[in-house]
Amino acid sequence: MKKIFFLIFICISTVVFSQQKKKIKVLNADITYTDKINPELTISVGNVYVEIDGATIRCKRSEIHTKKNYLKAEGDVVINQGDTVIQTSKFADYDGDKKLATSWGEVVLKDPTMTLTTEKLYFDREKQHLYYNSKGTIKDSVNVLKSTTGNYYLETNKFQAKNNVVVTNPDQILETNHLDYYTDTGKAYLYDASTITGEESVIYTEKGYHDSKSKISHLTKNSWINYNDRLIEGDSLYYDETKNFSSATGNIKVTDTINDGVLKGGYGEFFRAKDSAFIIDRAVAISLIEKDSMHIHGDTLLLTGKPENRIVRAFHHVKFFKSDLQGKCDSLFSSEKNGITKMYRKPILWSDGNQITGDSIHFLSNKKTEELDSLKVLGNAFMIQKDSAGYNQTKGKNIFGKFKNNNLEVVEVNGNGEVIHFVRNEEKELIGITKMRCSNIGILFEDKKIQEIDFRISPDGKTYPEDEIHNNDRKLKGFIWREKEQPKDKTQIFNHDSGDEAIMIEERSKEREARLLAKKEAEEKRLKELKEQELLQQQDSIVPTLENDKLIELRPKETETIKKEDLKQKKEAIVKNKKVE
Repeated sequence: MKKIFFLIFICISTVVFSQQKKKIKVLNADITYTDKINPELTISVGNVYVEIDGATIRCKRSEIHTKKNYLKAEGDVVINQGDTVIQTSKFADYDGDKKLATSWGEVVLKDPTMTLTTEKLYFDREKQHLYYNSKGTIKDSVNVLKSTTGNYYLETNKFQAKNNVVVTNPDQILETNHLDYYTDTGKAYLYDASTITGEESVIYTEKGYHDSKSKISHLTKNSWINYNDRLIEGDSLYYDETKNFSSATGNIKVTDTINDGVLKGGYGEFFRAKDSAFIIDRAVAISLIEKDSMHIHGDTLLLTGKPENRIVRAFHHVKFFKSDLQGKCDSLFSSEKNGITKMYRKPILWSDGNQITGDSIHFLSNKKTEELDSLKVLGNAFMIQKDSAGYNQTKGKNIFGKFKNNNLEVVEVNGNGEVIHFVRNEEKELIGITKMRCSNIGILFEDKKIQEIDFRISPDGKTYPEDEIHNNDRKLKGFIWREKEQPKDKTQIFNHDSGDEAIMIEERSKEREARLLAKKEAEEKRLKELKEQELLQQQDSIVPTLENDKLIELRPKETETIKKEDLKQKKEAIVKNKKVE
């Protein structure tokens, strides 16, 4: 039992000895003496030089409480921690057991990456942690940081500032109430309402990251960027001021405060130098026109150029909505400079109760009044207007229209014109149905209704009594009423019609069939020509004698040297190709 107690005593003694703190030692002083009233107090005066656990303290006067291992220093106090940390102040206290230093009076602390100044500073040497709550300033190679309270961690070069934080450099000012700043990299992590003001931009966020050296910011909470009178918002923002580039992810919104324009989507990229924007994921461009607004949607939106020369491009599943004008196509081009909008690939336009389709549709707006000016429908032009008894229809190669007060006033049909029109008297009673073919047709509108039709060149047809035209004959070839595809409000521009893909497939199939048919007709024509030439043969050569005047007149000049054998070979080749197909 005695041996056990002896071993326990030895272990306890070893632990206690190992936990003993290093004592404060006075290495130099002009005068050192022990206080008579308190013998545990050693007082040193003049050129005092003290050492404690790897650090040294210089001052004009010091008091050391031997039992408490506690130092009080005053007068030009300098604390050195190795060769890396130097601190100066008027006064300082140091607890040798806890390794805690408190300095006050014009405190300045320097390490290889920064200089800190404050009125009172707390220094935990065990944790290498500095703290102040009486306002402080940190300067590094790039920035000057000021705050009411601050924590600096020497080992990680991390400075945590709170309350009235301001970071300035020659290019930017950052203001917040909470940030973590790394003095070796110049990177700041923001955790509260923060504003970064540059020469040409302002950034706001409530959580994010900012690199003051590279001028790159990544913002993740209630954030926005404002430059060139353009406000960019989103769930997550990225901004590179050096490259004039920014991107936004999630519920993005870009507001042009000067030109009353808005962009929305799920993701966007913005290039300030080019004044361009790229938007995807429920992308929509909104522009204010008079007291109305135009909403343009596409899978992808691309905007380029300054506001006065801006070009908008929309690609795939394009739809747009304005109270008096709606449209749908696969791709769209719109120029702010000349007010023209072009629609491609199965375009359809709805205006004043008219459904307008063609290979491509162009419409022009007056730049001053922002009202519709004119319209072009190029290739397979077709215009339909619903009537209570059926559908008024106008069809032709091309259609040209003129607007007045945003309403169609005049329409010109050029080439292959066809019309079906339900004619009514002044009492709006149906008195007949006009069905006419004419190369060129002029149509006059009044109160959004057809008022007069002018059939100009070789009209073919007439106005029939209603009961003389069968229902099947009341629609022109190619008639499709597509009212279900028309967006009725701005929310419906995001609806992808179920028939879109089917229409595209059908269109490609028709194009292929048309190409095959044209090829077949061309080959049949060539075969017919060869047969006609064979009939002219008399012998091996198809060149007739001079005495046969009739054959000389019929003979094509280009066939004078063609031989009978050549004709047979060509004929056989054509027939063979047809069988293969």
